Amino acid sequence: MNFINRNLKVFFRDRAAVFFSLLAVFIVIGLYALFLGDIWVDSMGDLAKPRQLMNSWLISGLLAVTSVTTTLGAFGILVDDRVKKIDKDFYAAPVKRSALTAGYLLSVFLIGVIMSLVTLVLSELYFVLNGGALLGIADIGKVLGLILLSCLSNTALMCFVVSFFKSQNAFATASTIIGTLIGFLAGVYLPIGQLPQAVRTIVKLFPPSHAAVLFRQVIMAGPLDTAFAGIPAQYLEEFNQNMGVTFQFGDFAVTPWMSVGFLLAVAVIFYGLSLANMRRRDRVYK
Repeated sequence: MNFINRNLKVFFRDRAAVFFSLLAVFIVIGLYALFLGDIWVDSMGDLAKPRQLMNSWLISGLLAVTSVTTTLGAFGILVDDRVKKIDKDFYAAPVKRSALTAGYLLSVFLIGVIMSLVTLVLSELYFVLNGGALLGIADIGKVLGLILLSCLSNTALMCFVVSFFKSQNAFATASTIIGTLIGFLAGVYLPIGQLPQAVRTIVKLFPPSHAAVLFRQVIMAGPLDTAFAGIPAQYLEEFNQNMGVTFQFGDFAVTPWMSVGFLLAVAVIFYGLSLANMRRRDRVYK
């Protein structure tokens, strides 16, 4: 617990690290505020309250992106400790390496959860100020559960990515690339229906995009009911597929529980791969 506390303090004291971990979020908000928001709202035609519908879509995407970029940014602590040889001091202490590894992982997970909760609060405030309604208690509970799940999955995924880095330059380059691409891969910059077929398939196989789908199905439920009231169901189904509210491979529809199972499987698999890669590096290092 002391080690986790140390990592949290190191991260949140570095304002630049906190800012850049949210850079992709700021990019999404900036693009939406400058022109994308108006374009999408205008394309909604005669749907009721299209602005609220697209705001809820944006919030869902932001939560999915935040859980990726903040966990990746938090792993900068691990990379920095390696580069500066600080980890040698920890390994020389009477503490098991497994405890230190768990300390890094849990601190990264907590940072992801904290930053996602901050994003959720600010997003809900923005939504209400623009005429929307707060999520109900049941929906808030679902969103909190999805935040834990997405942060768990992305902590494992980003841990595997970071386990290959040996320098701060490599980490910074990867953070920039991932921060730039994450909006496309999670179907946030552009609706999935506007992407080429090959890219759609990649998006549907990308774990954070499944987190985005789950967030959308909860957060957009109310605005979707309002917007498509009295409209034939096939139009709602088409909208959901184009906007990434649901995923479908041919005639096979991905259910919410399938997405949950997929994210849990990603967490287990990539935690295992990350630990195996770290042990291999430690043996080579010795």
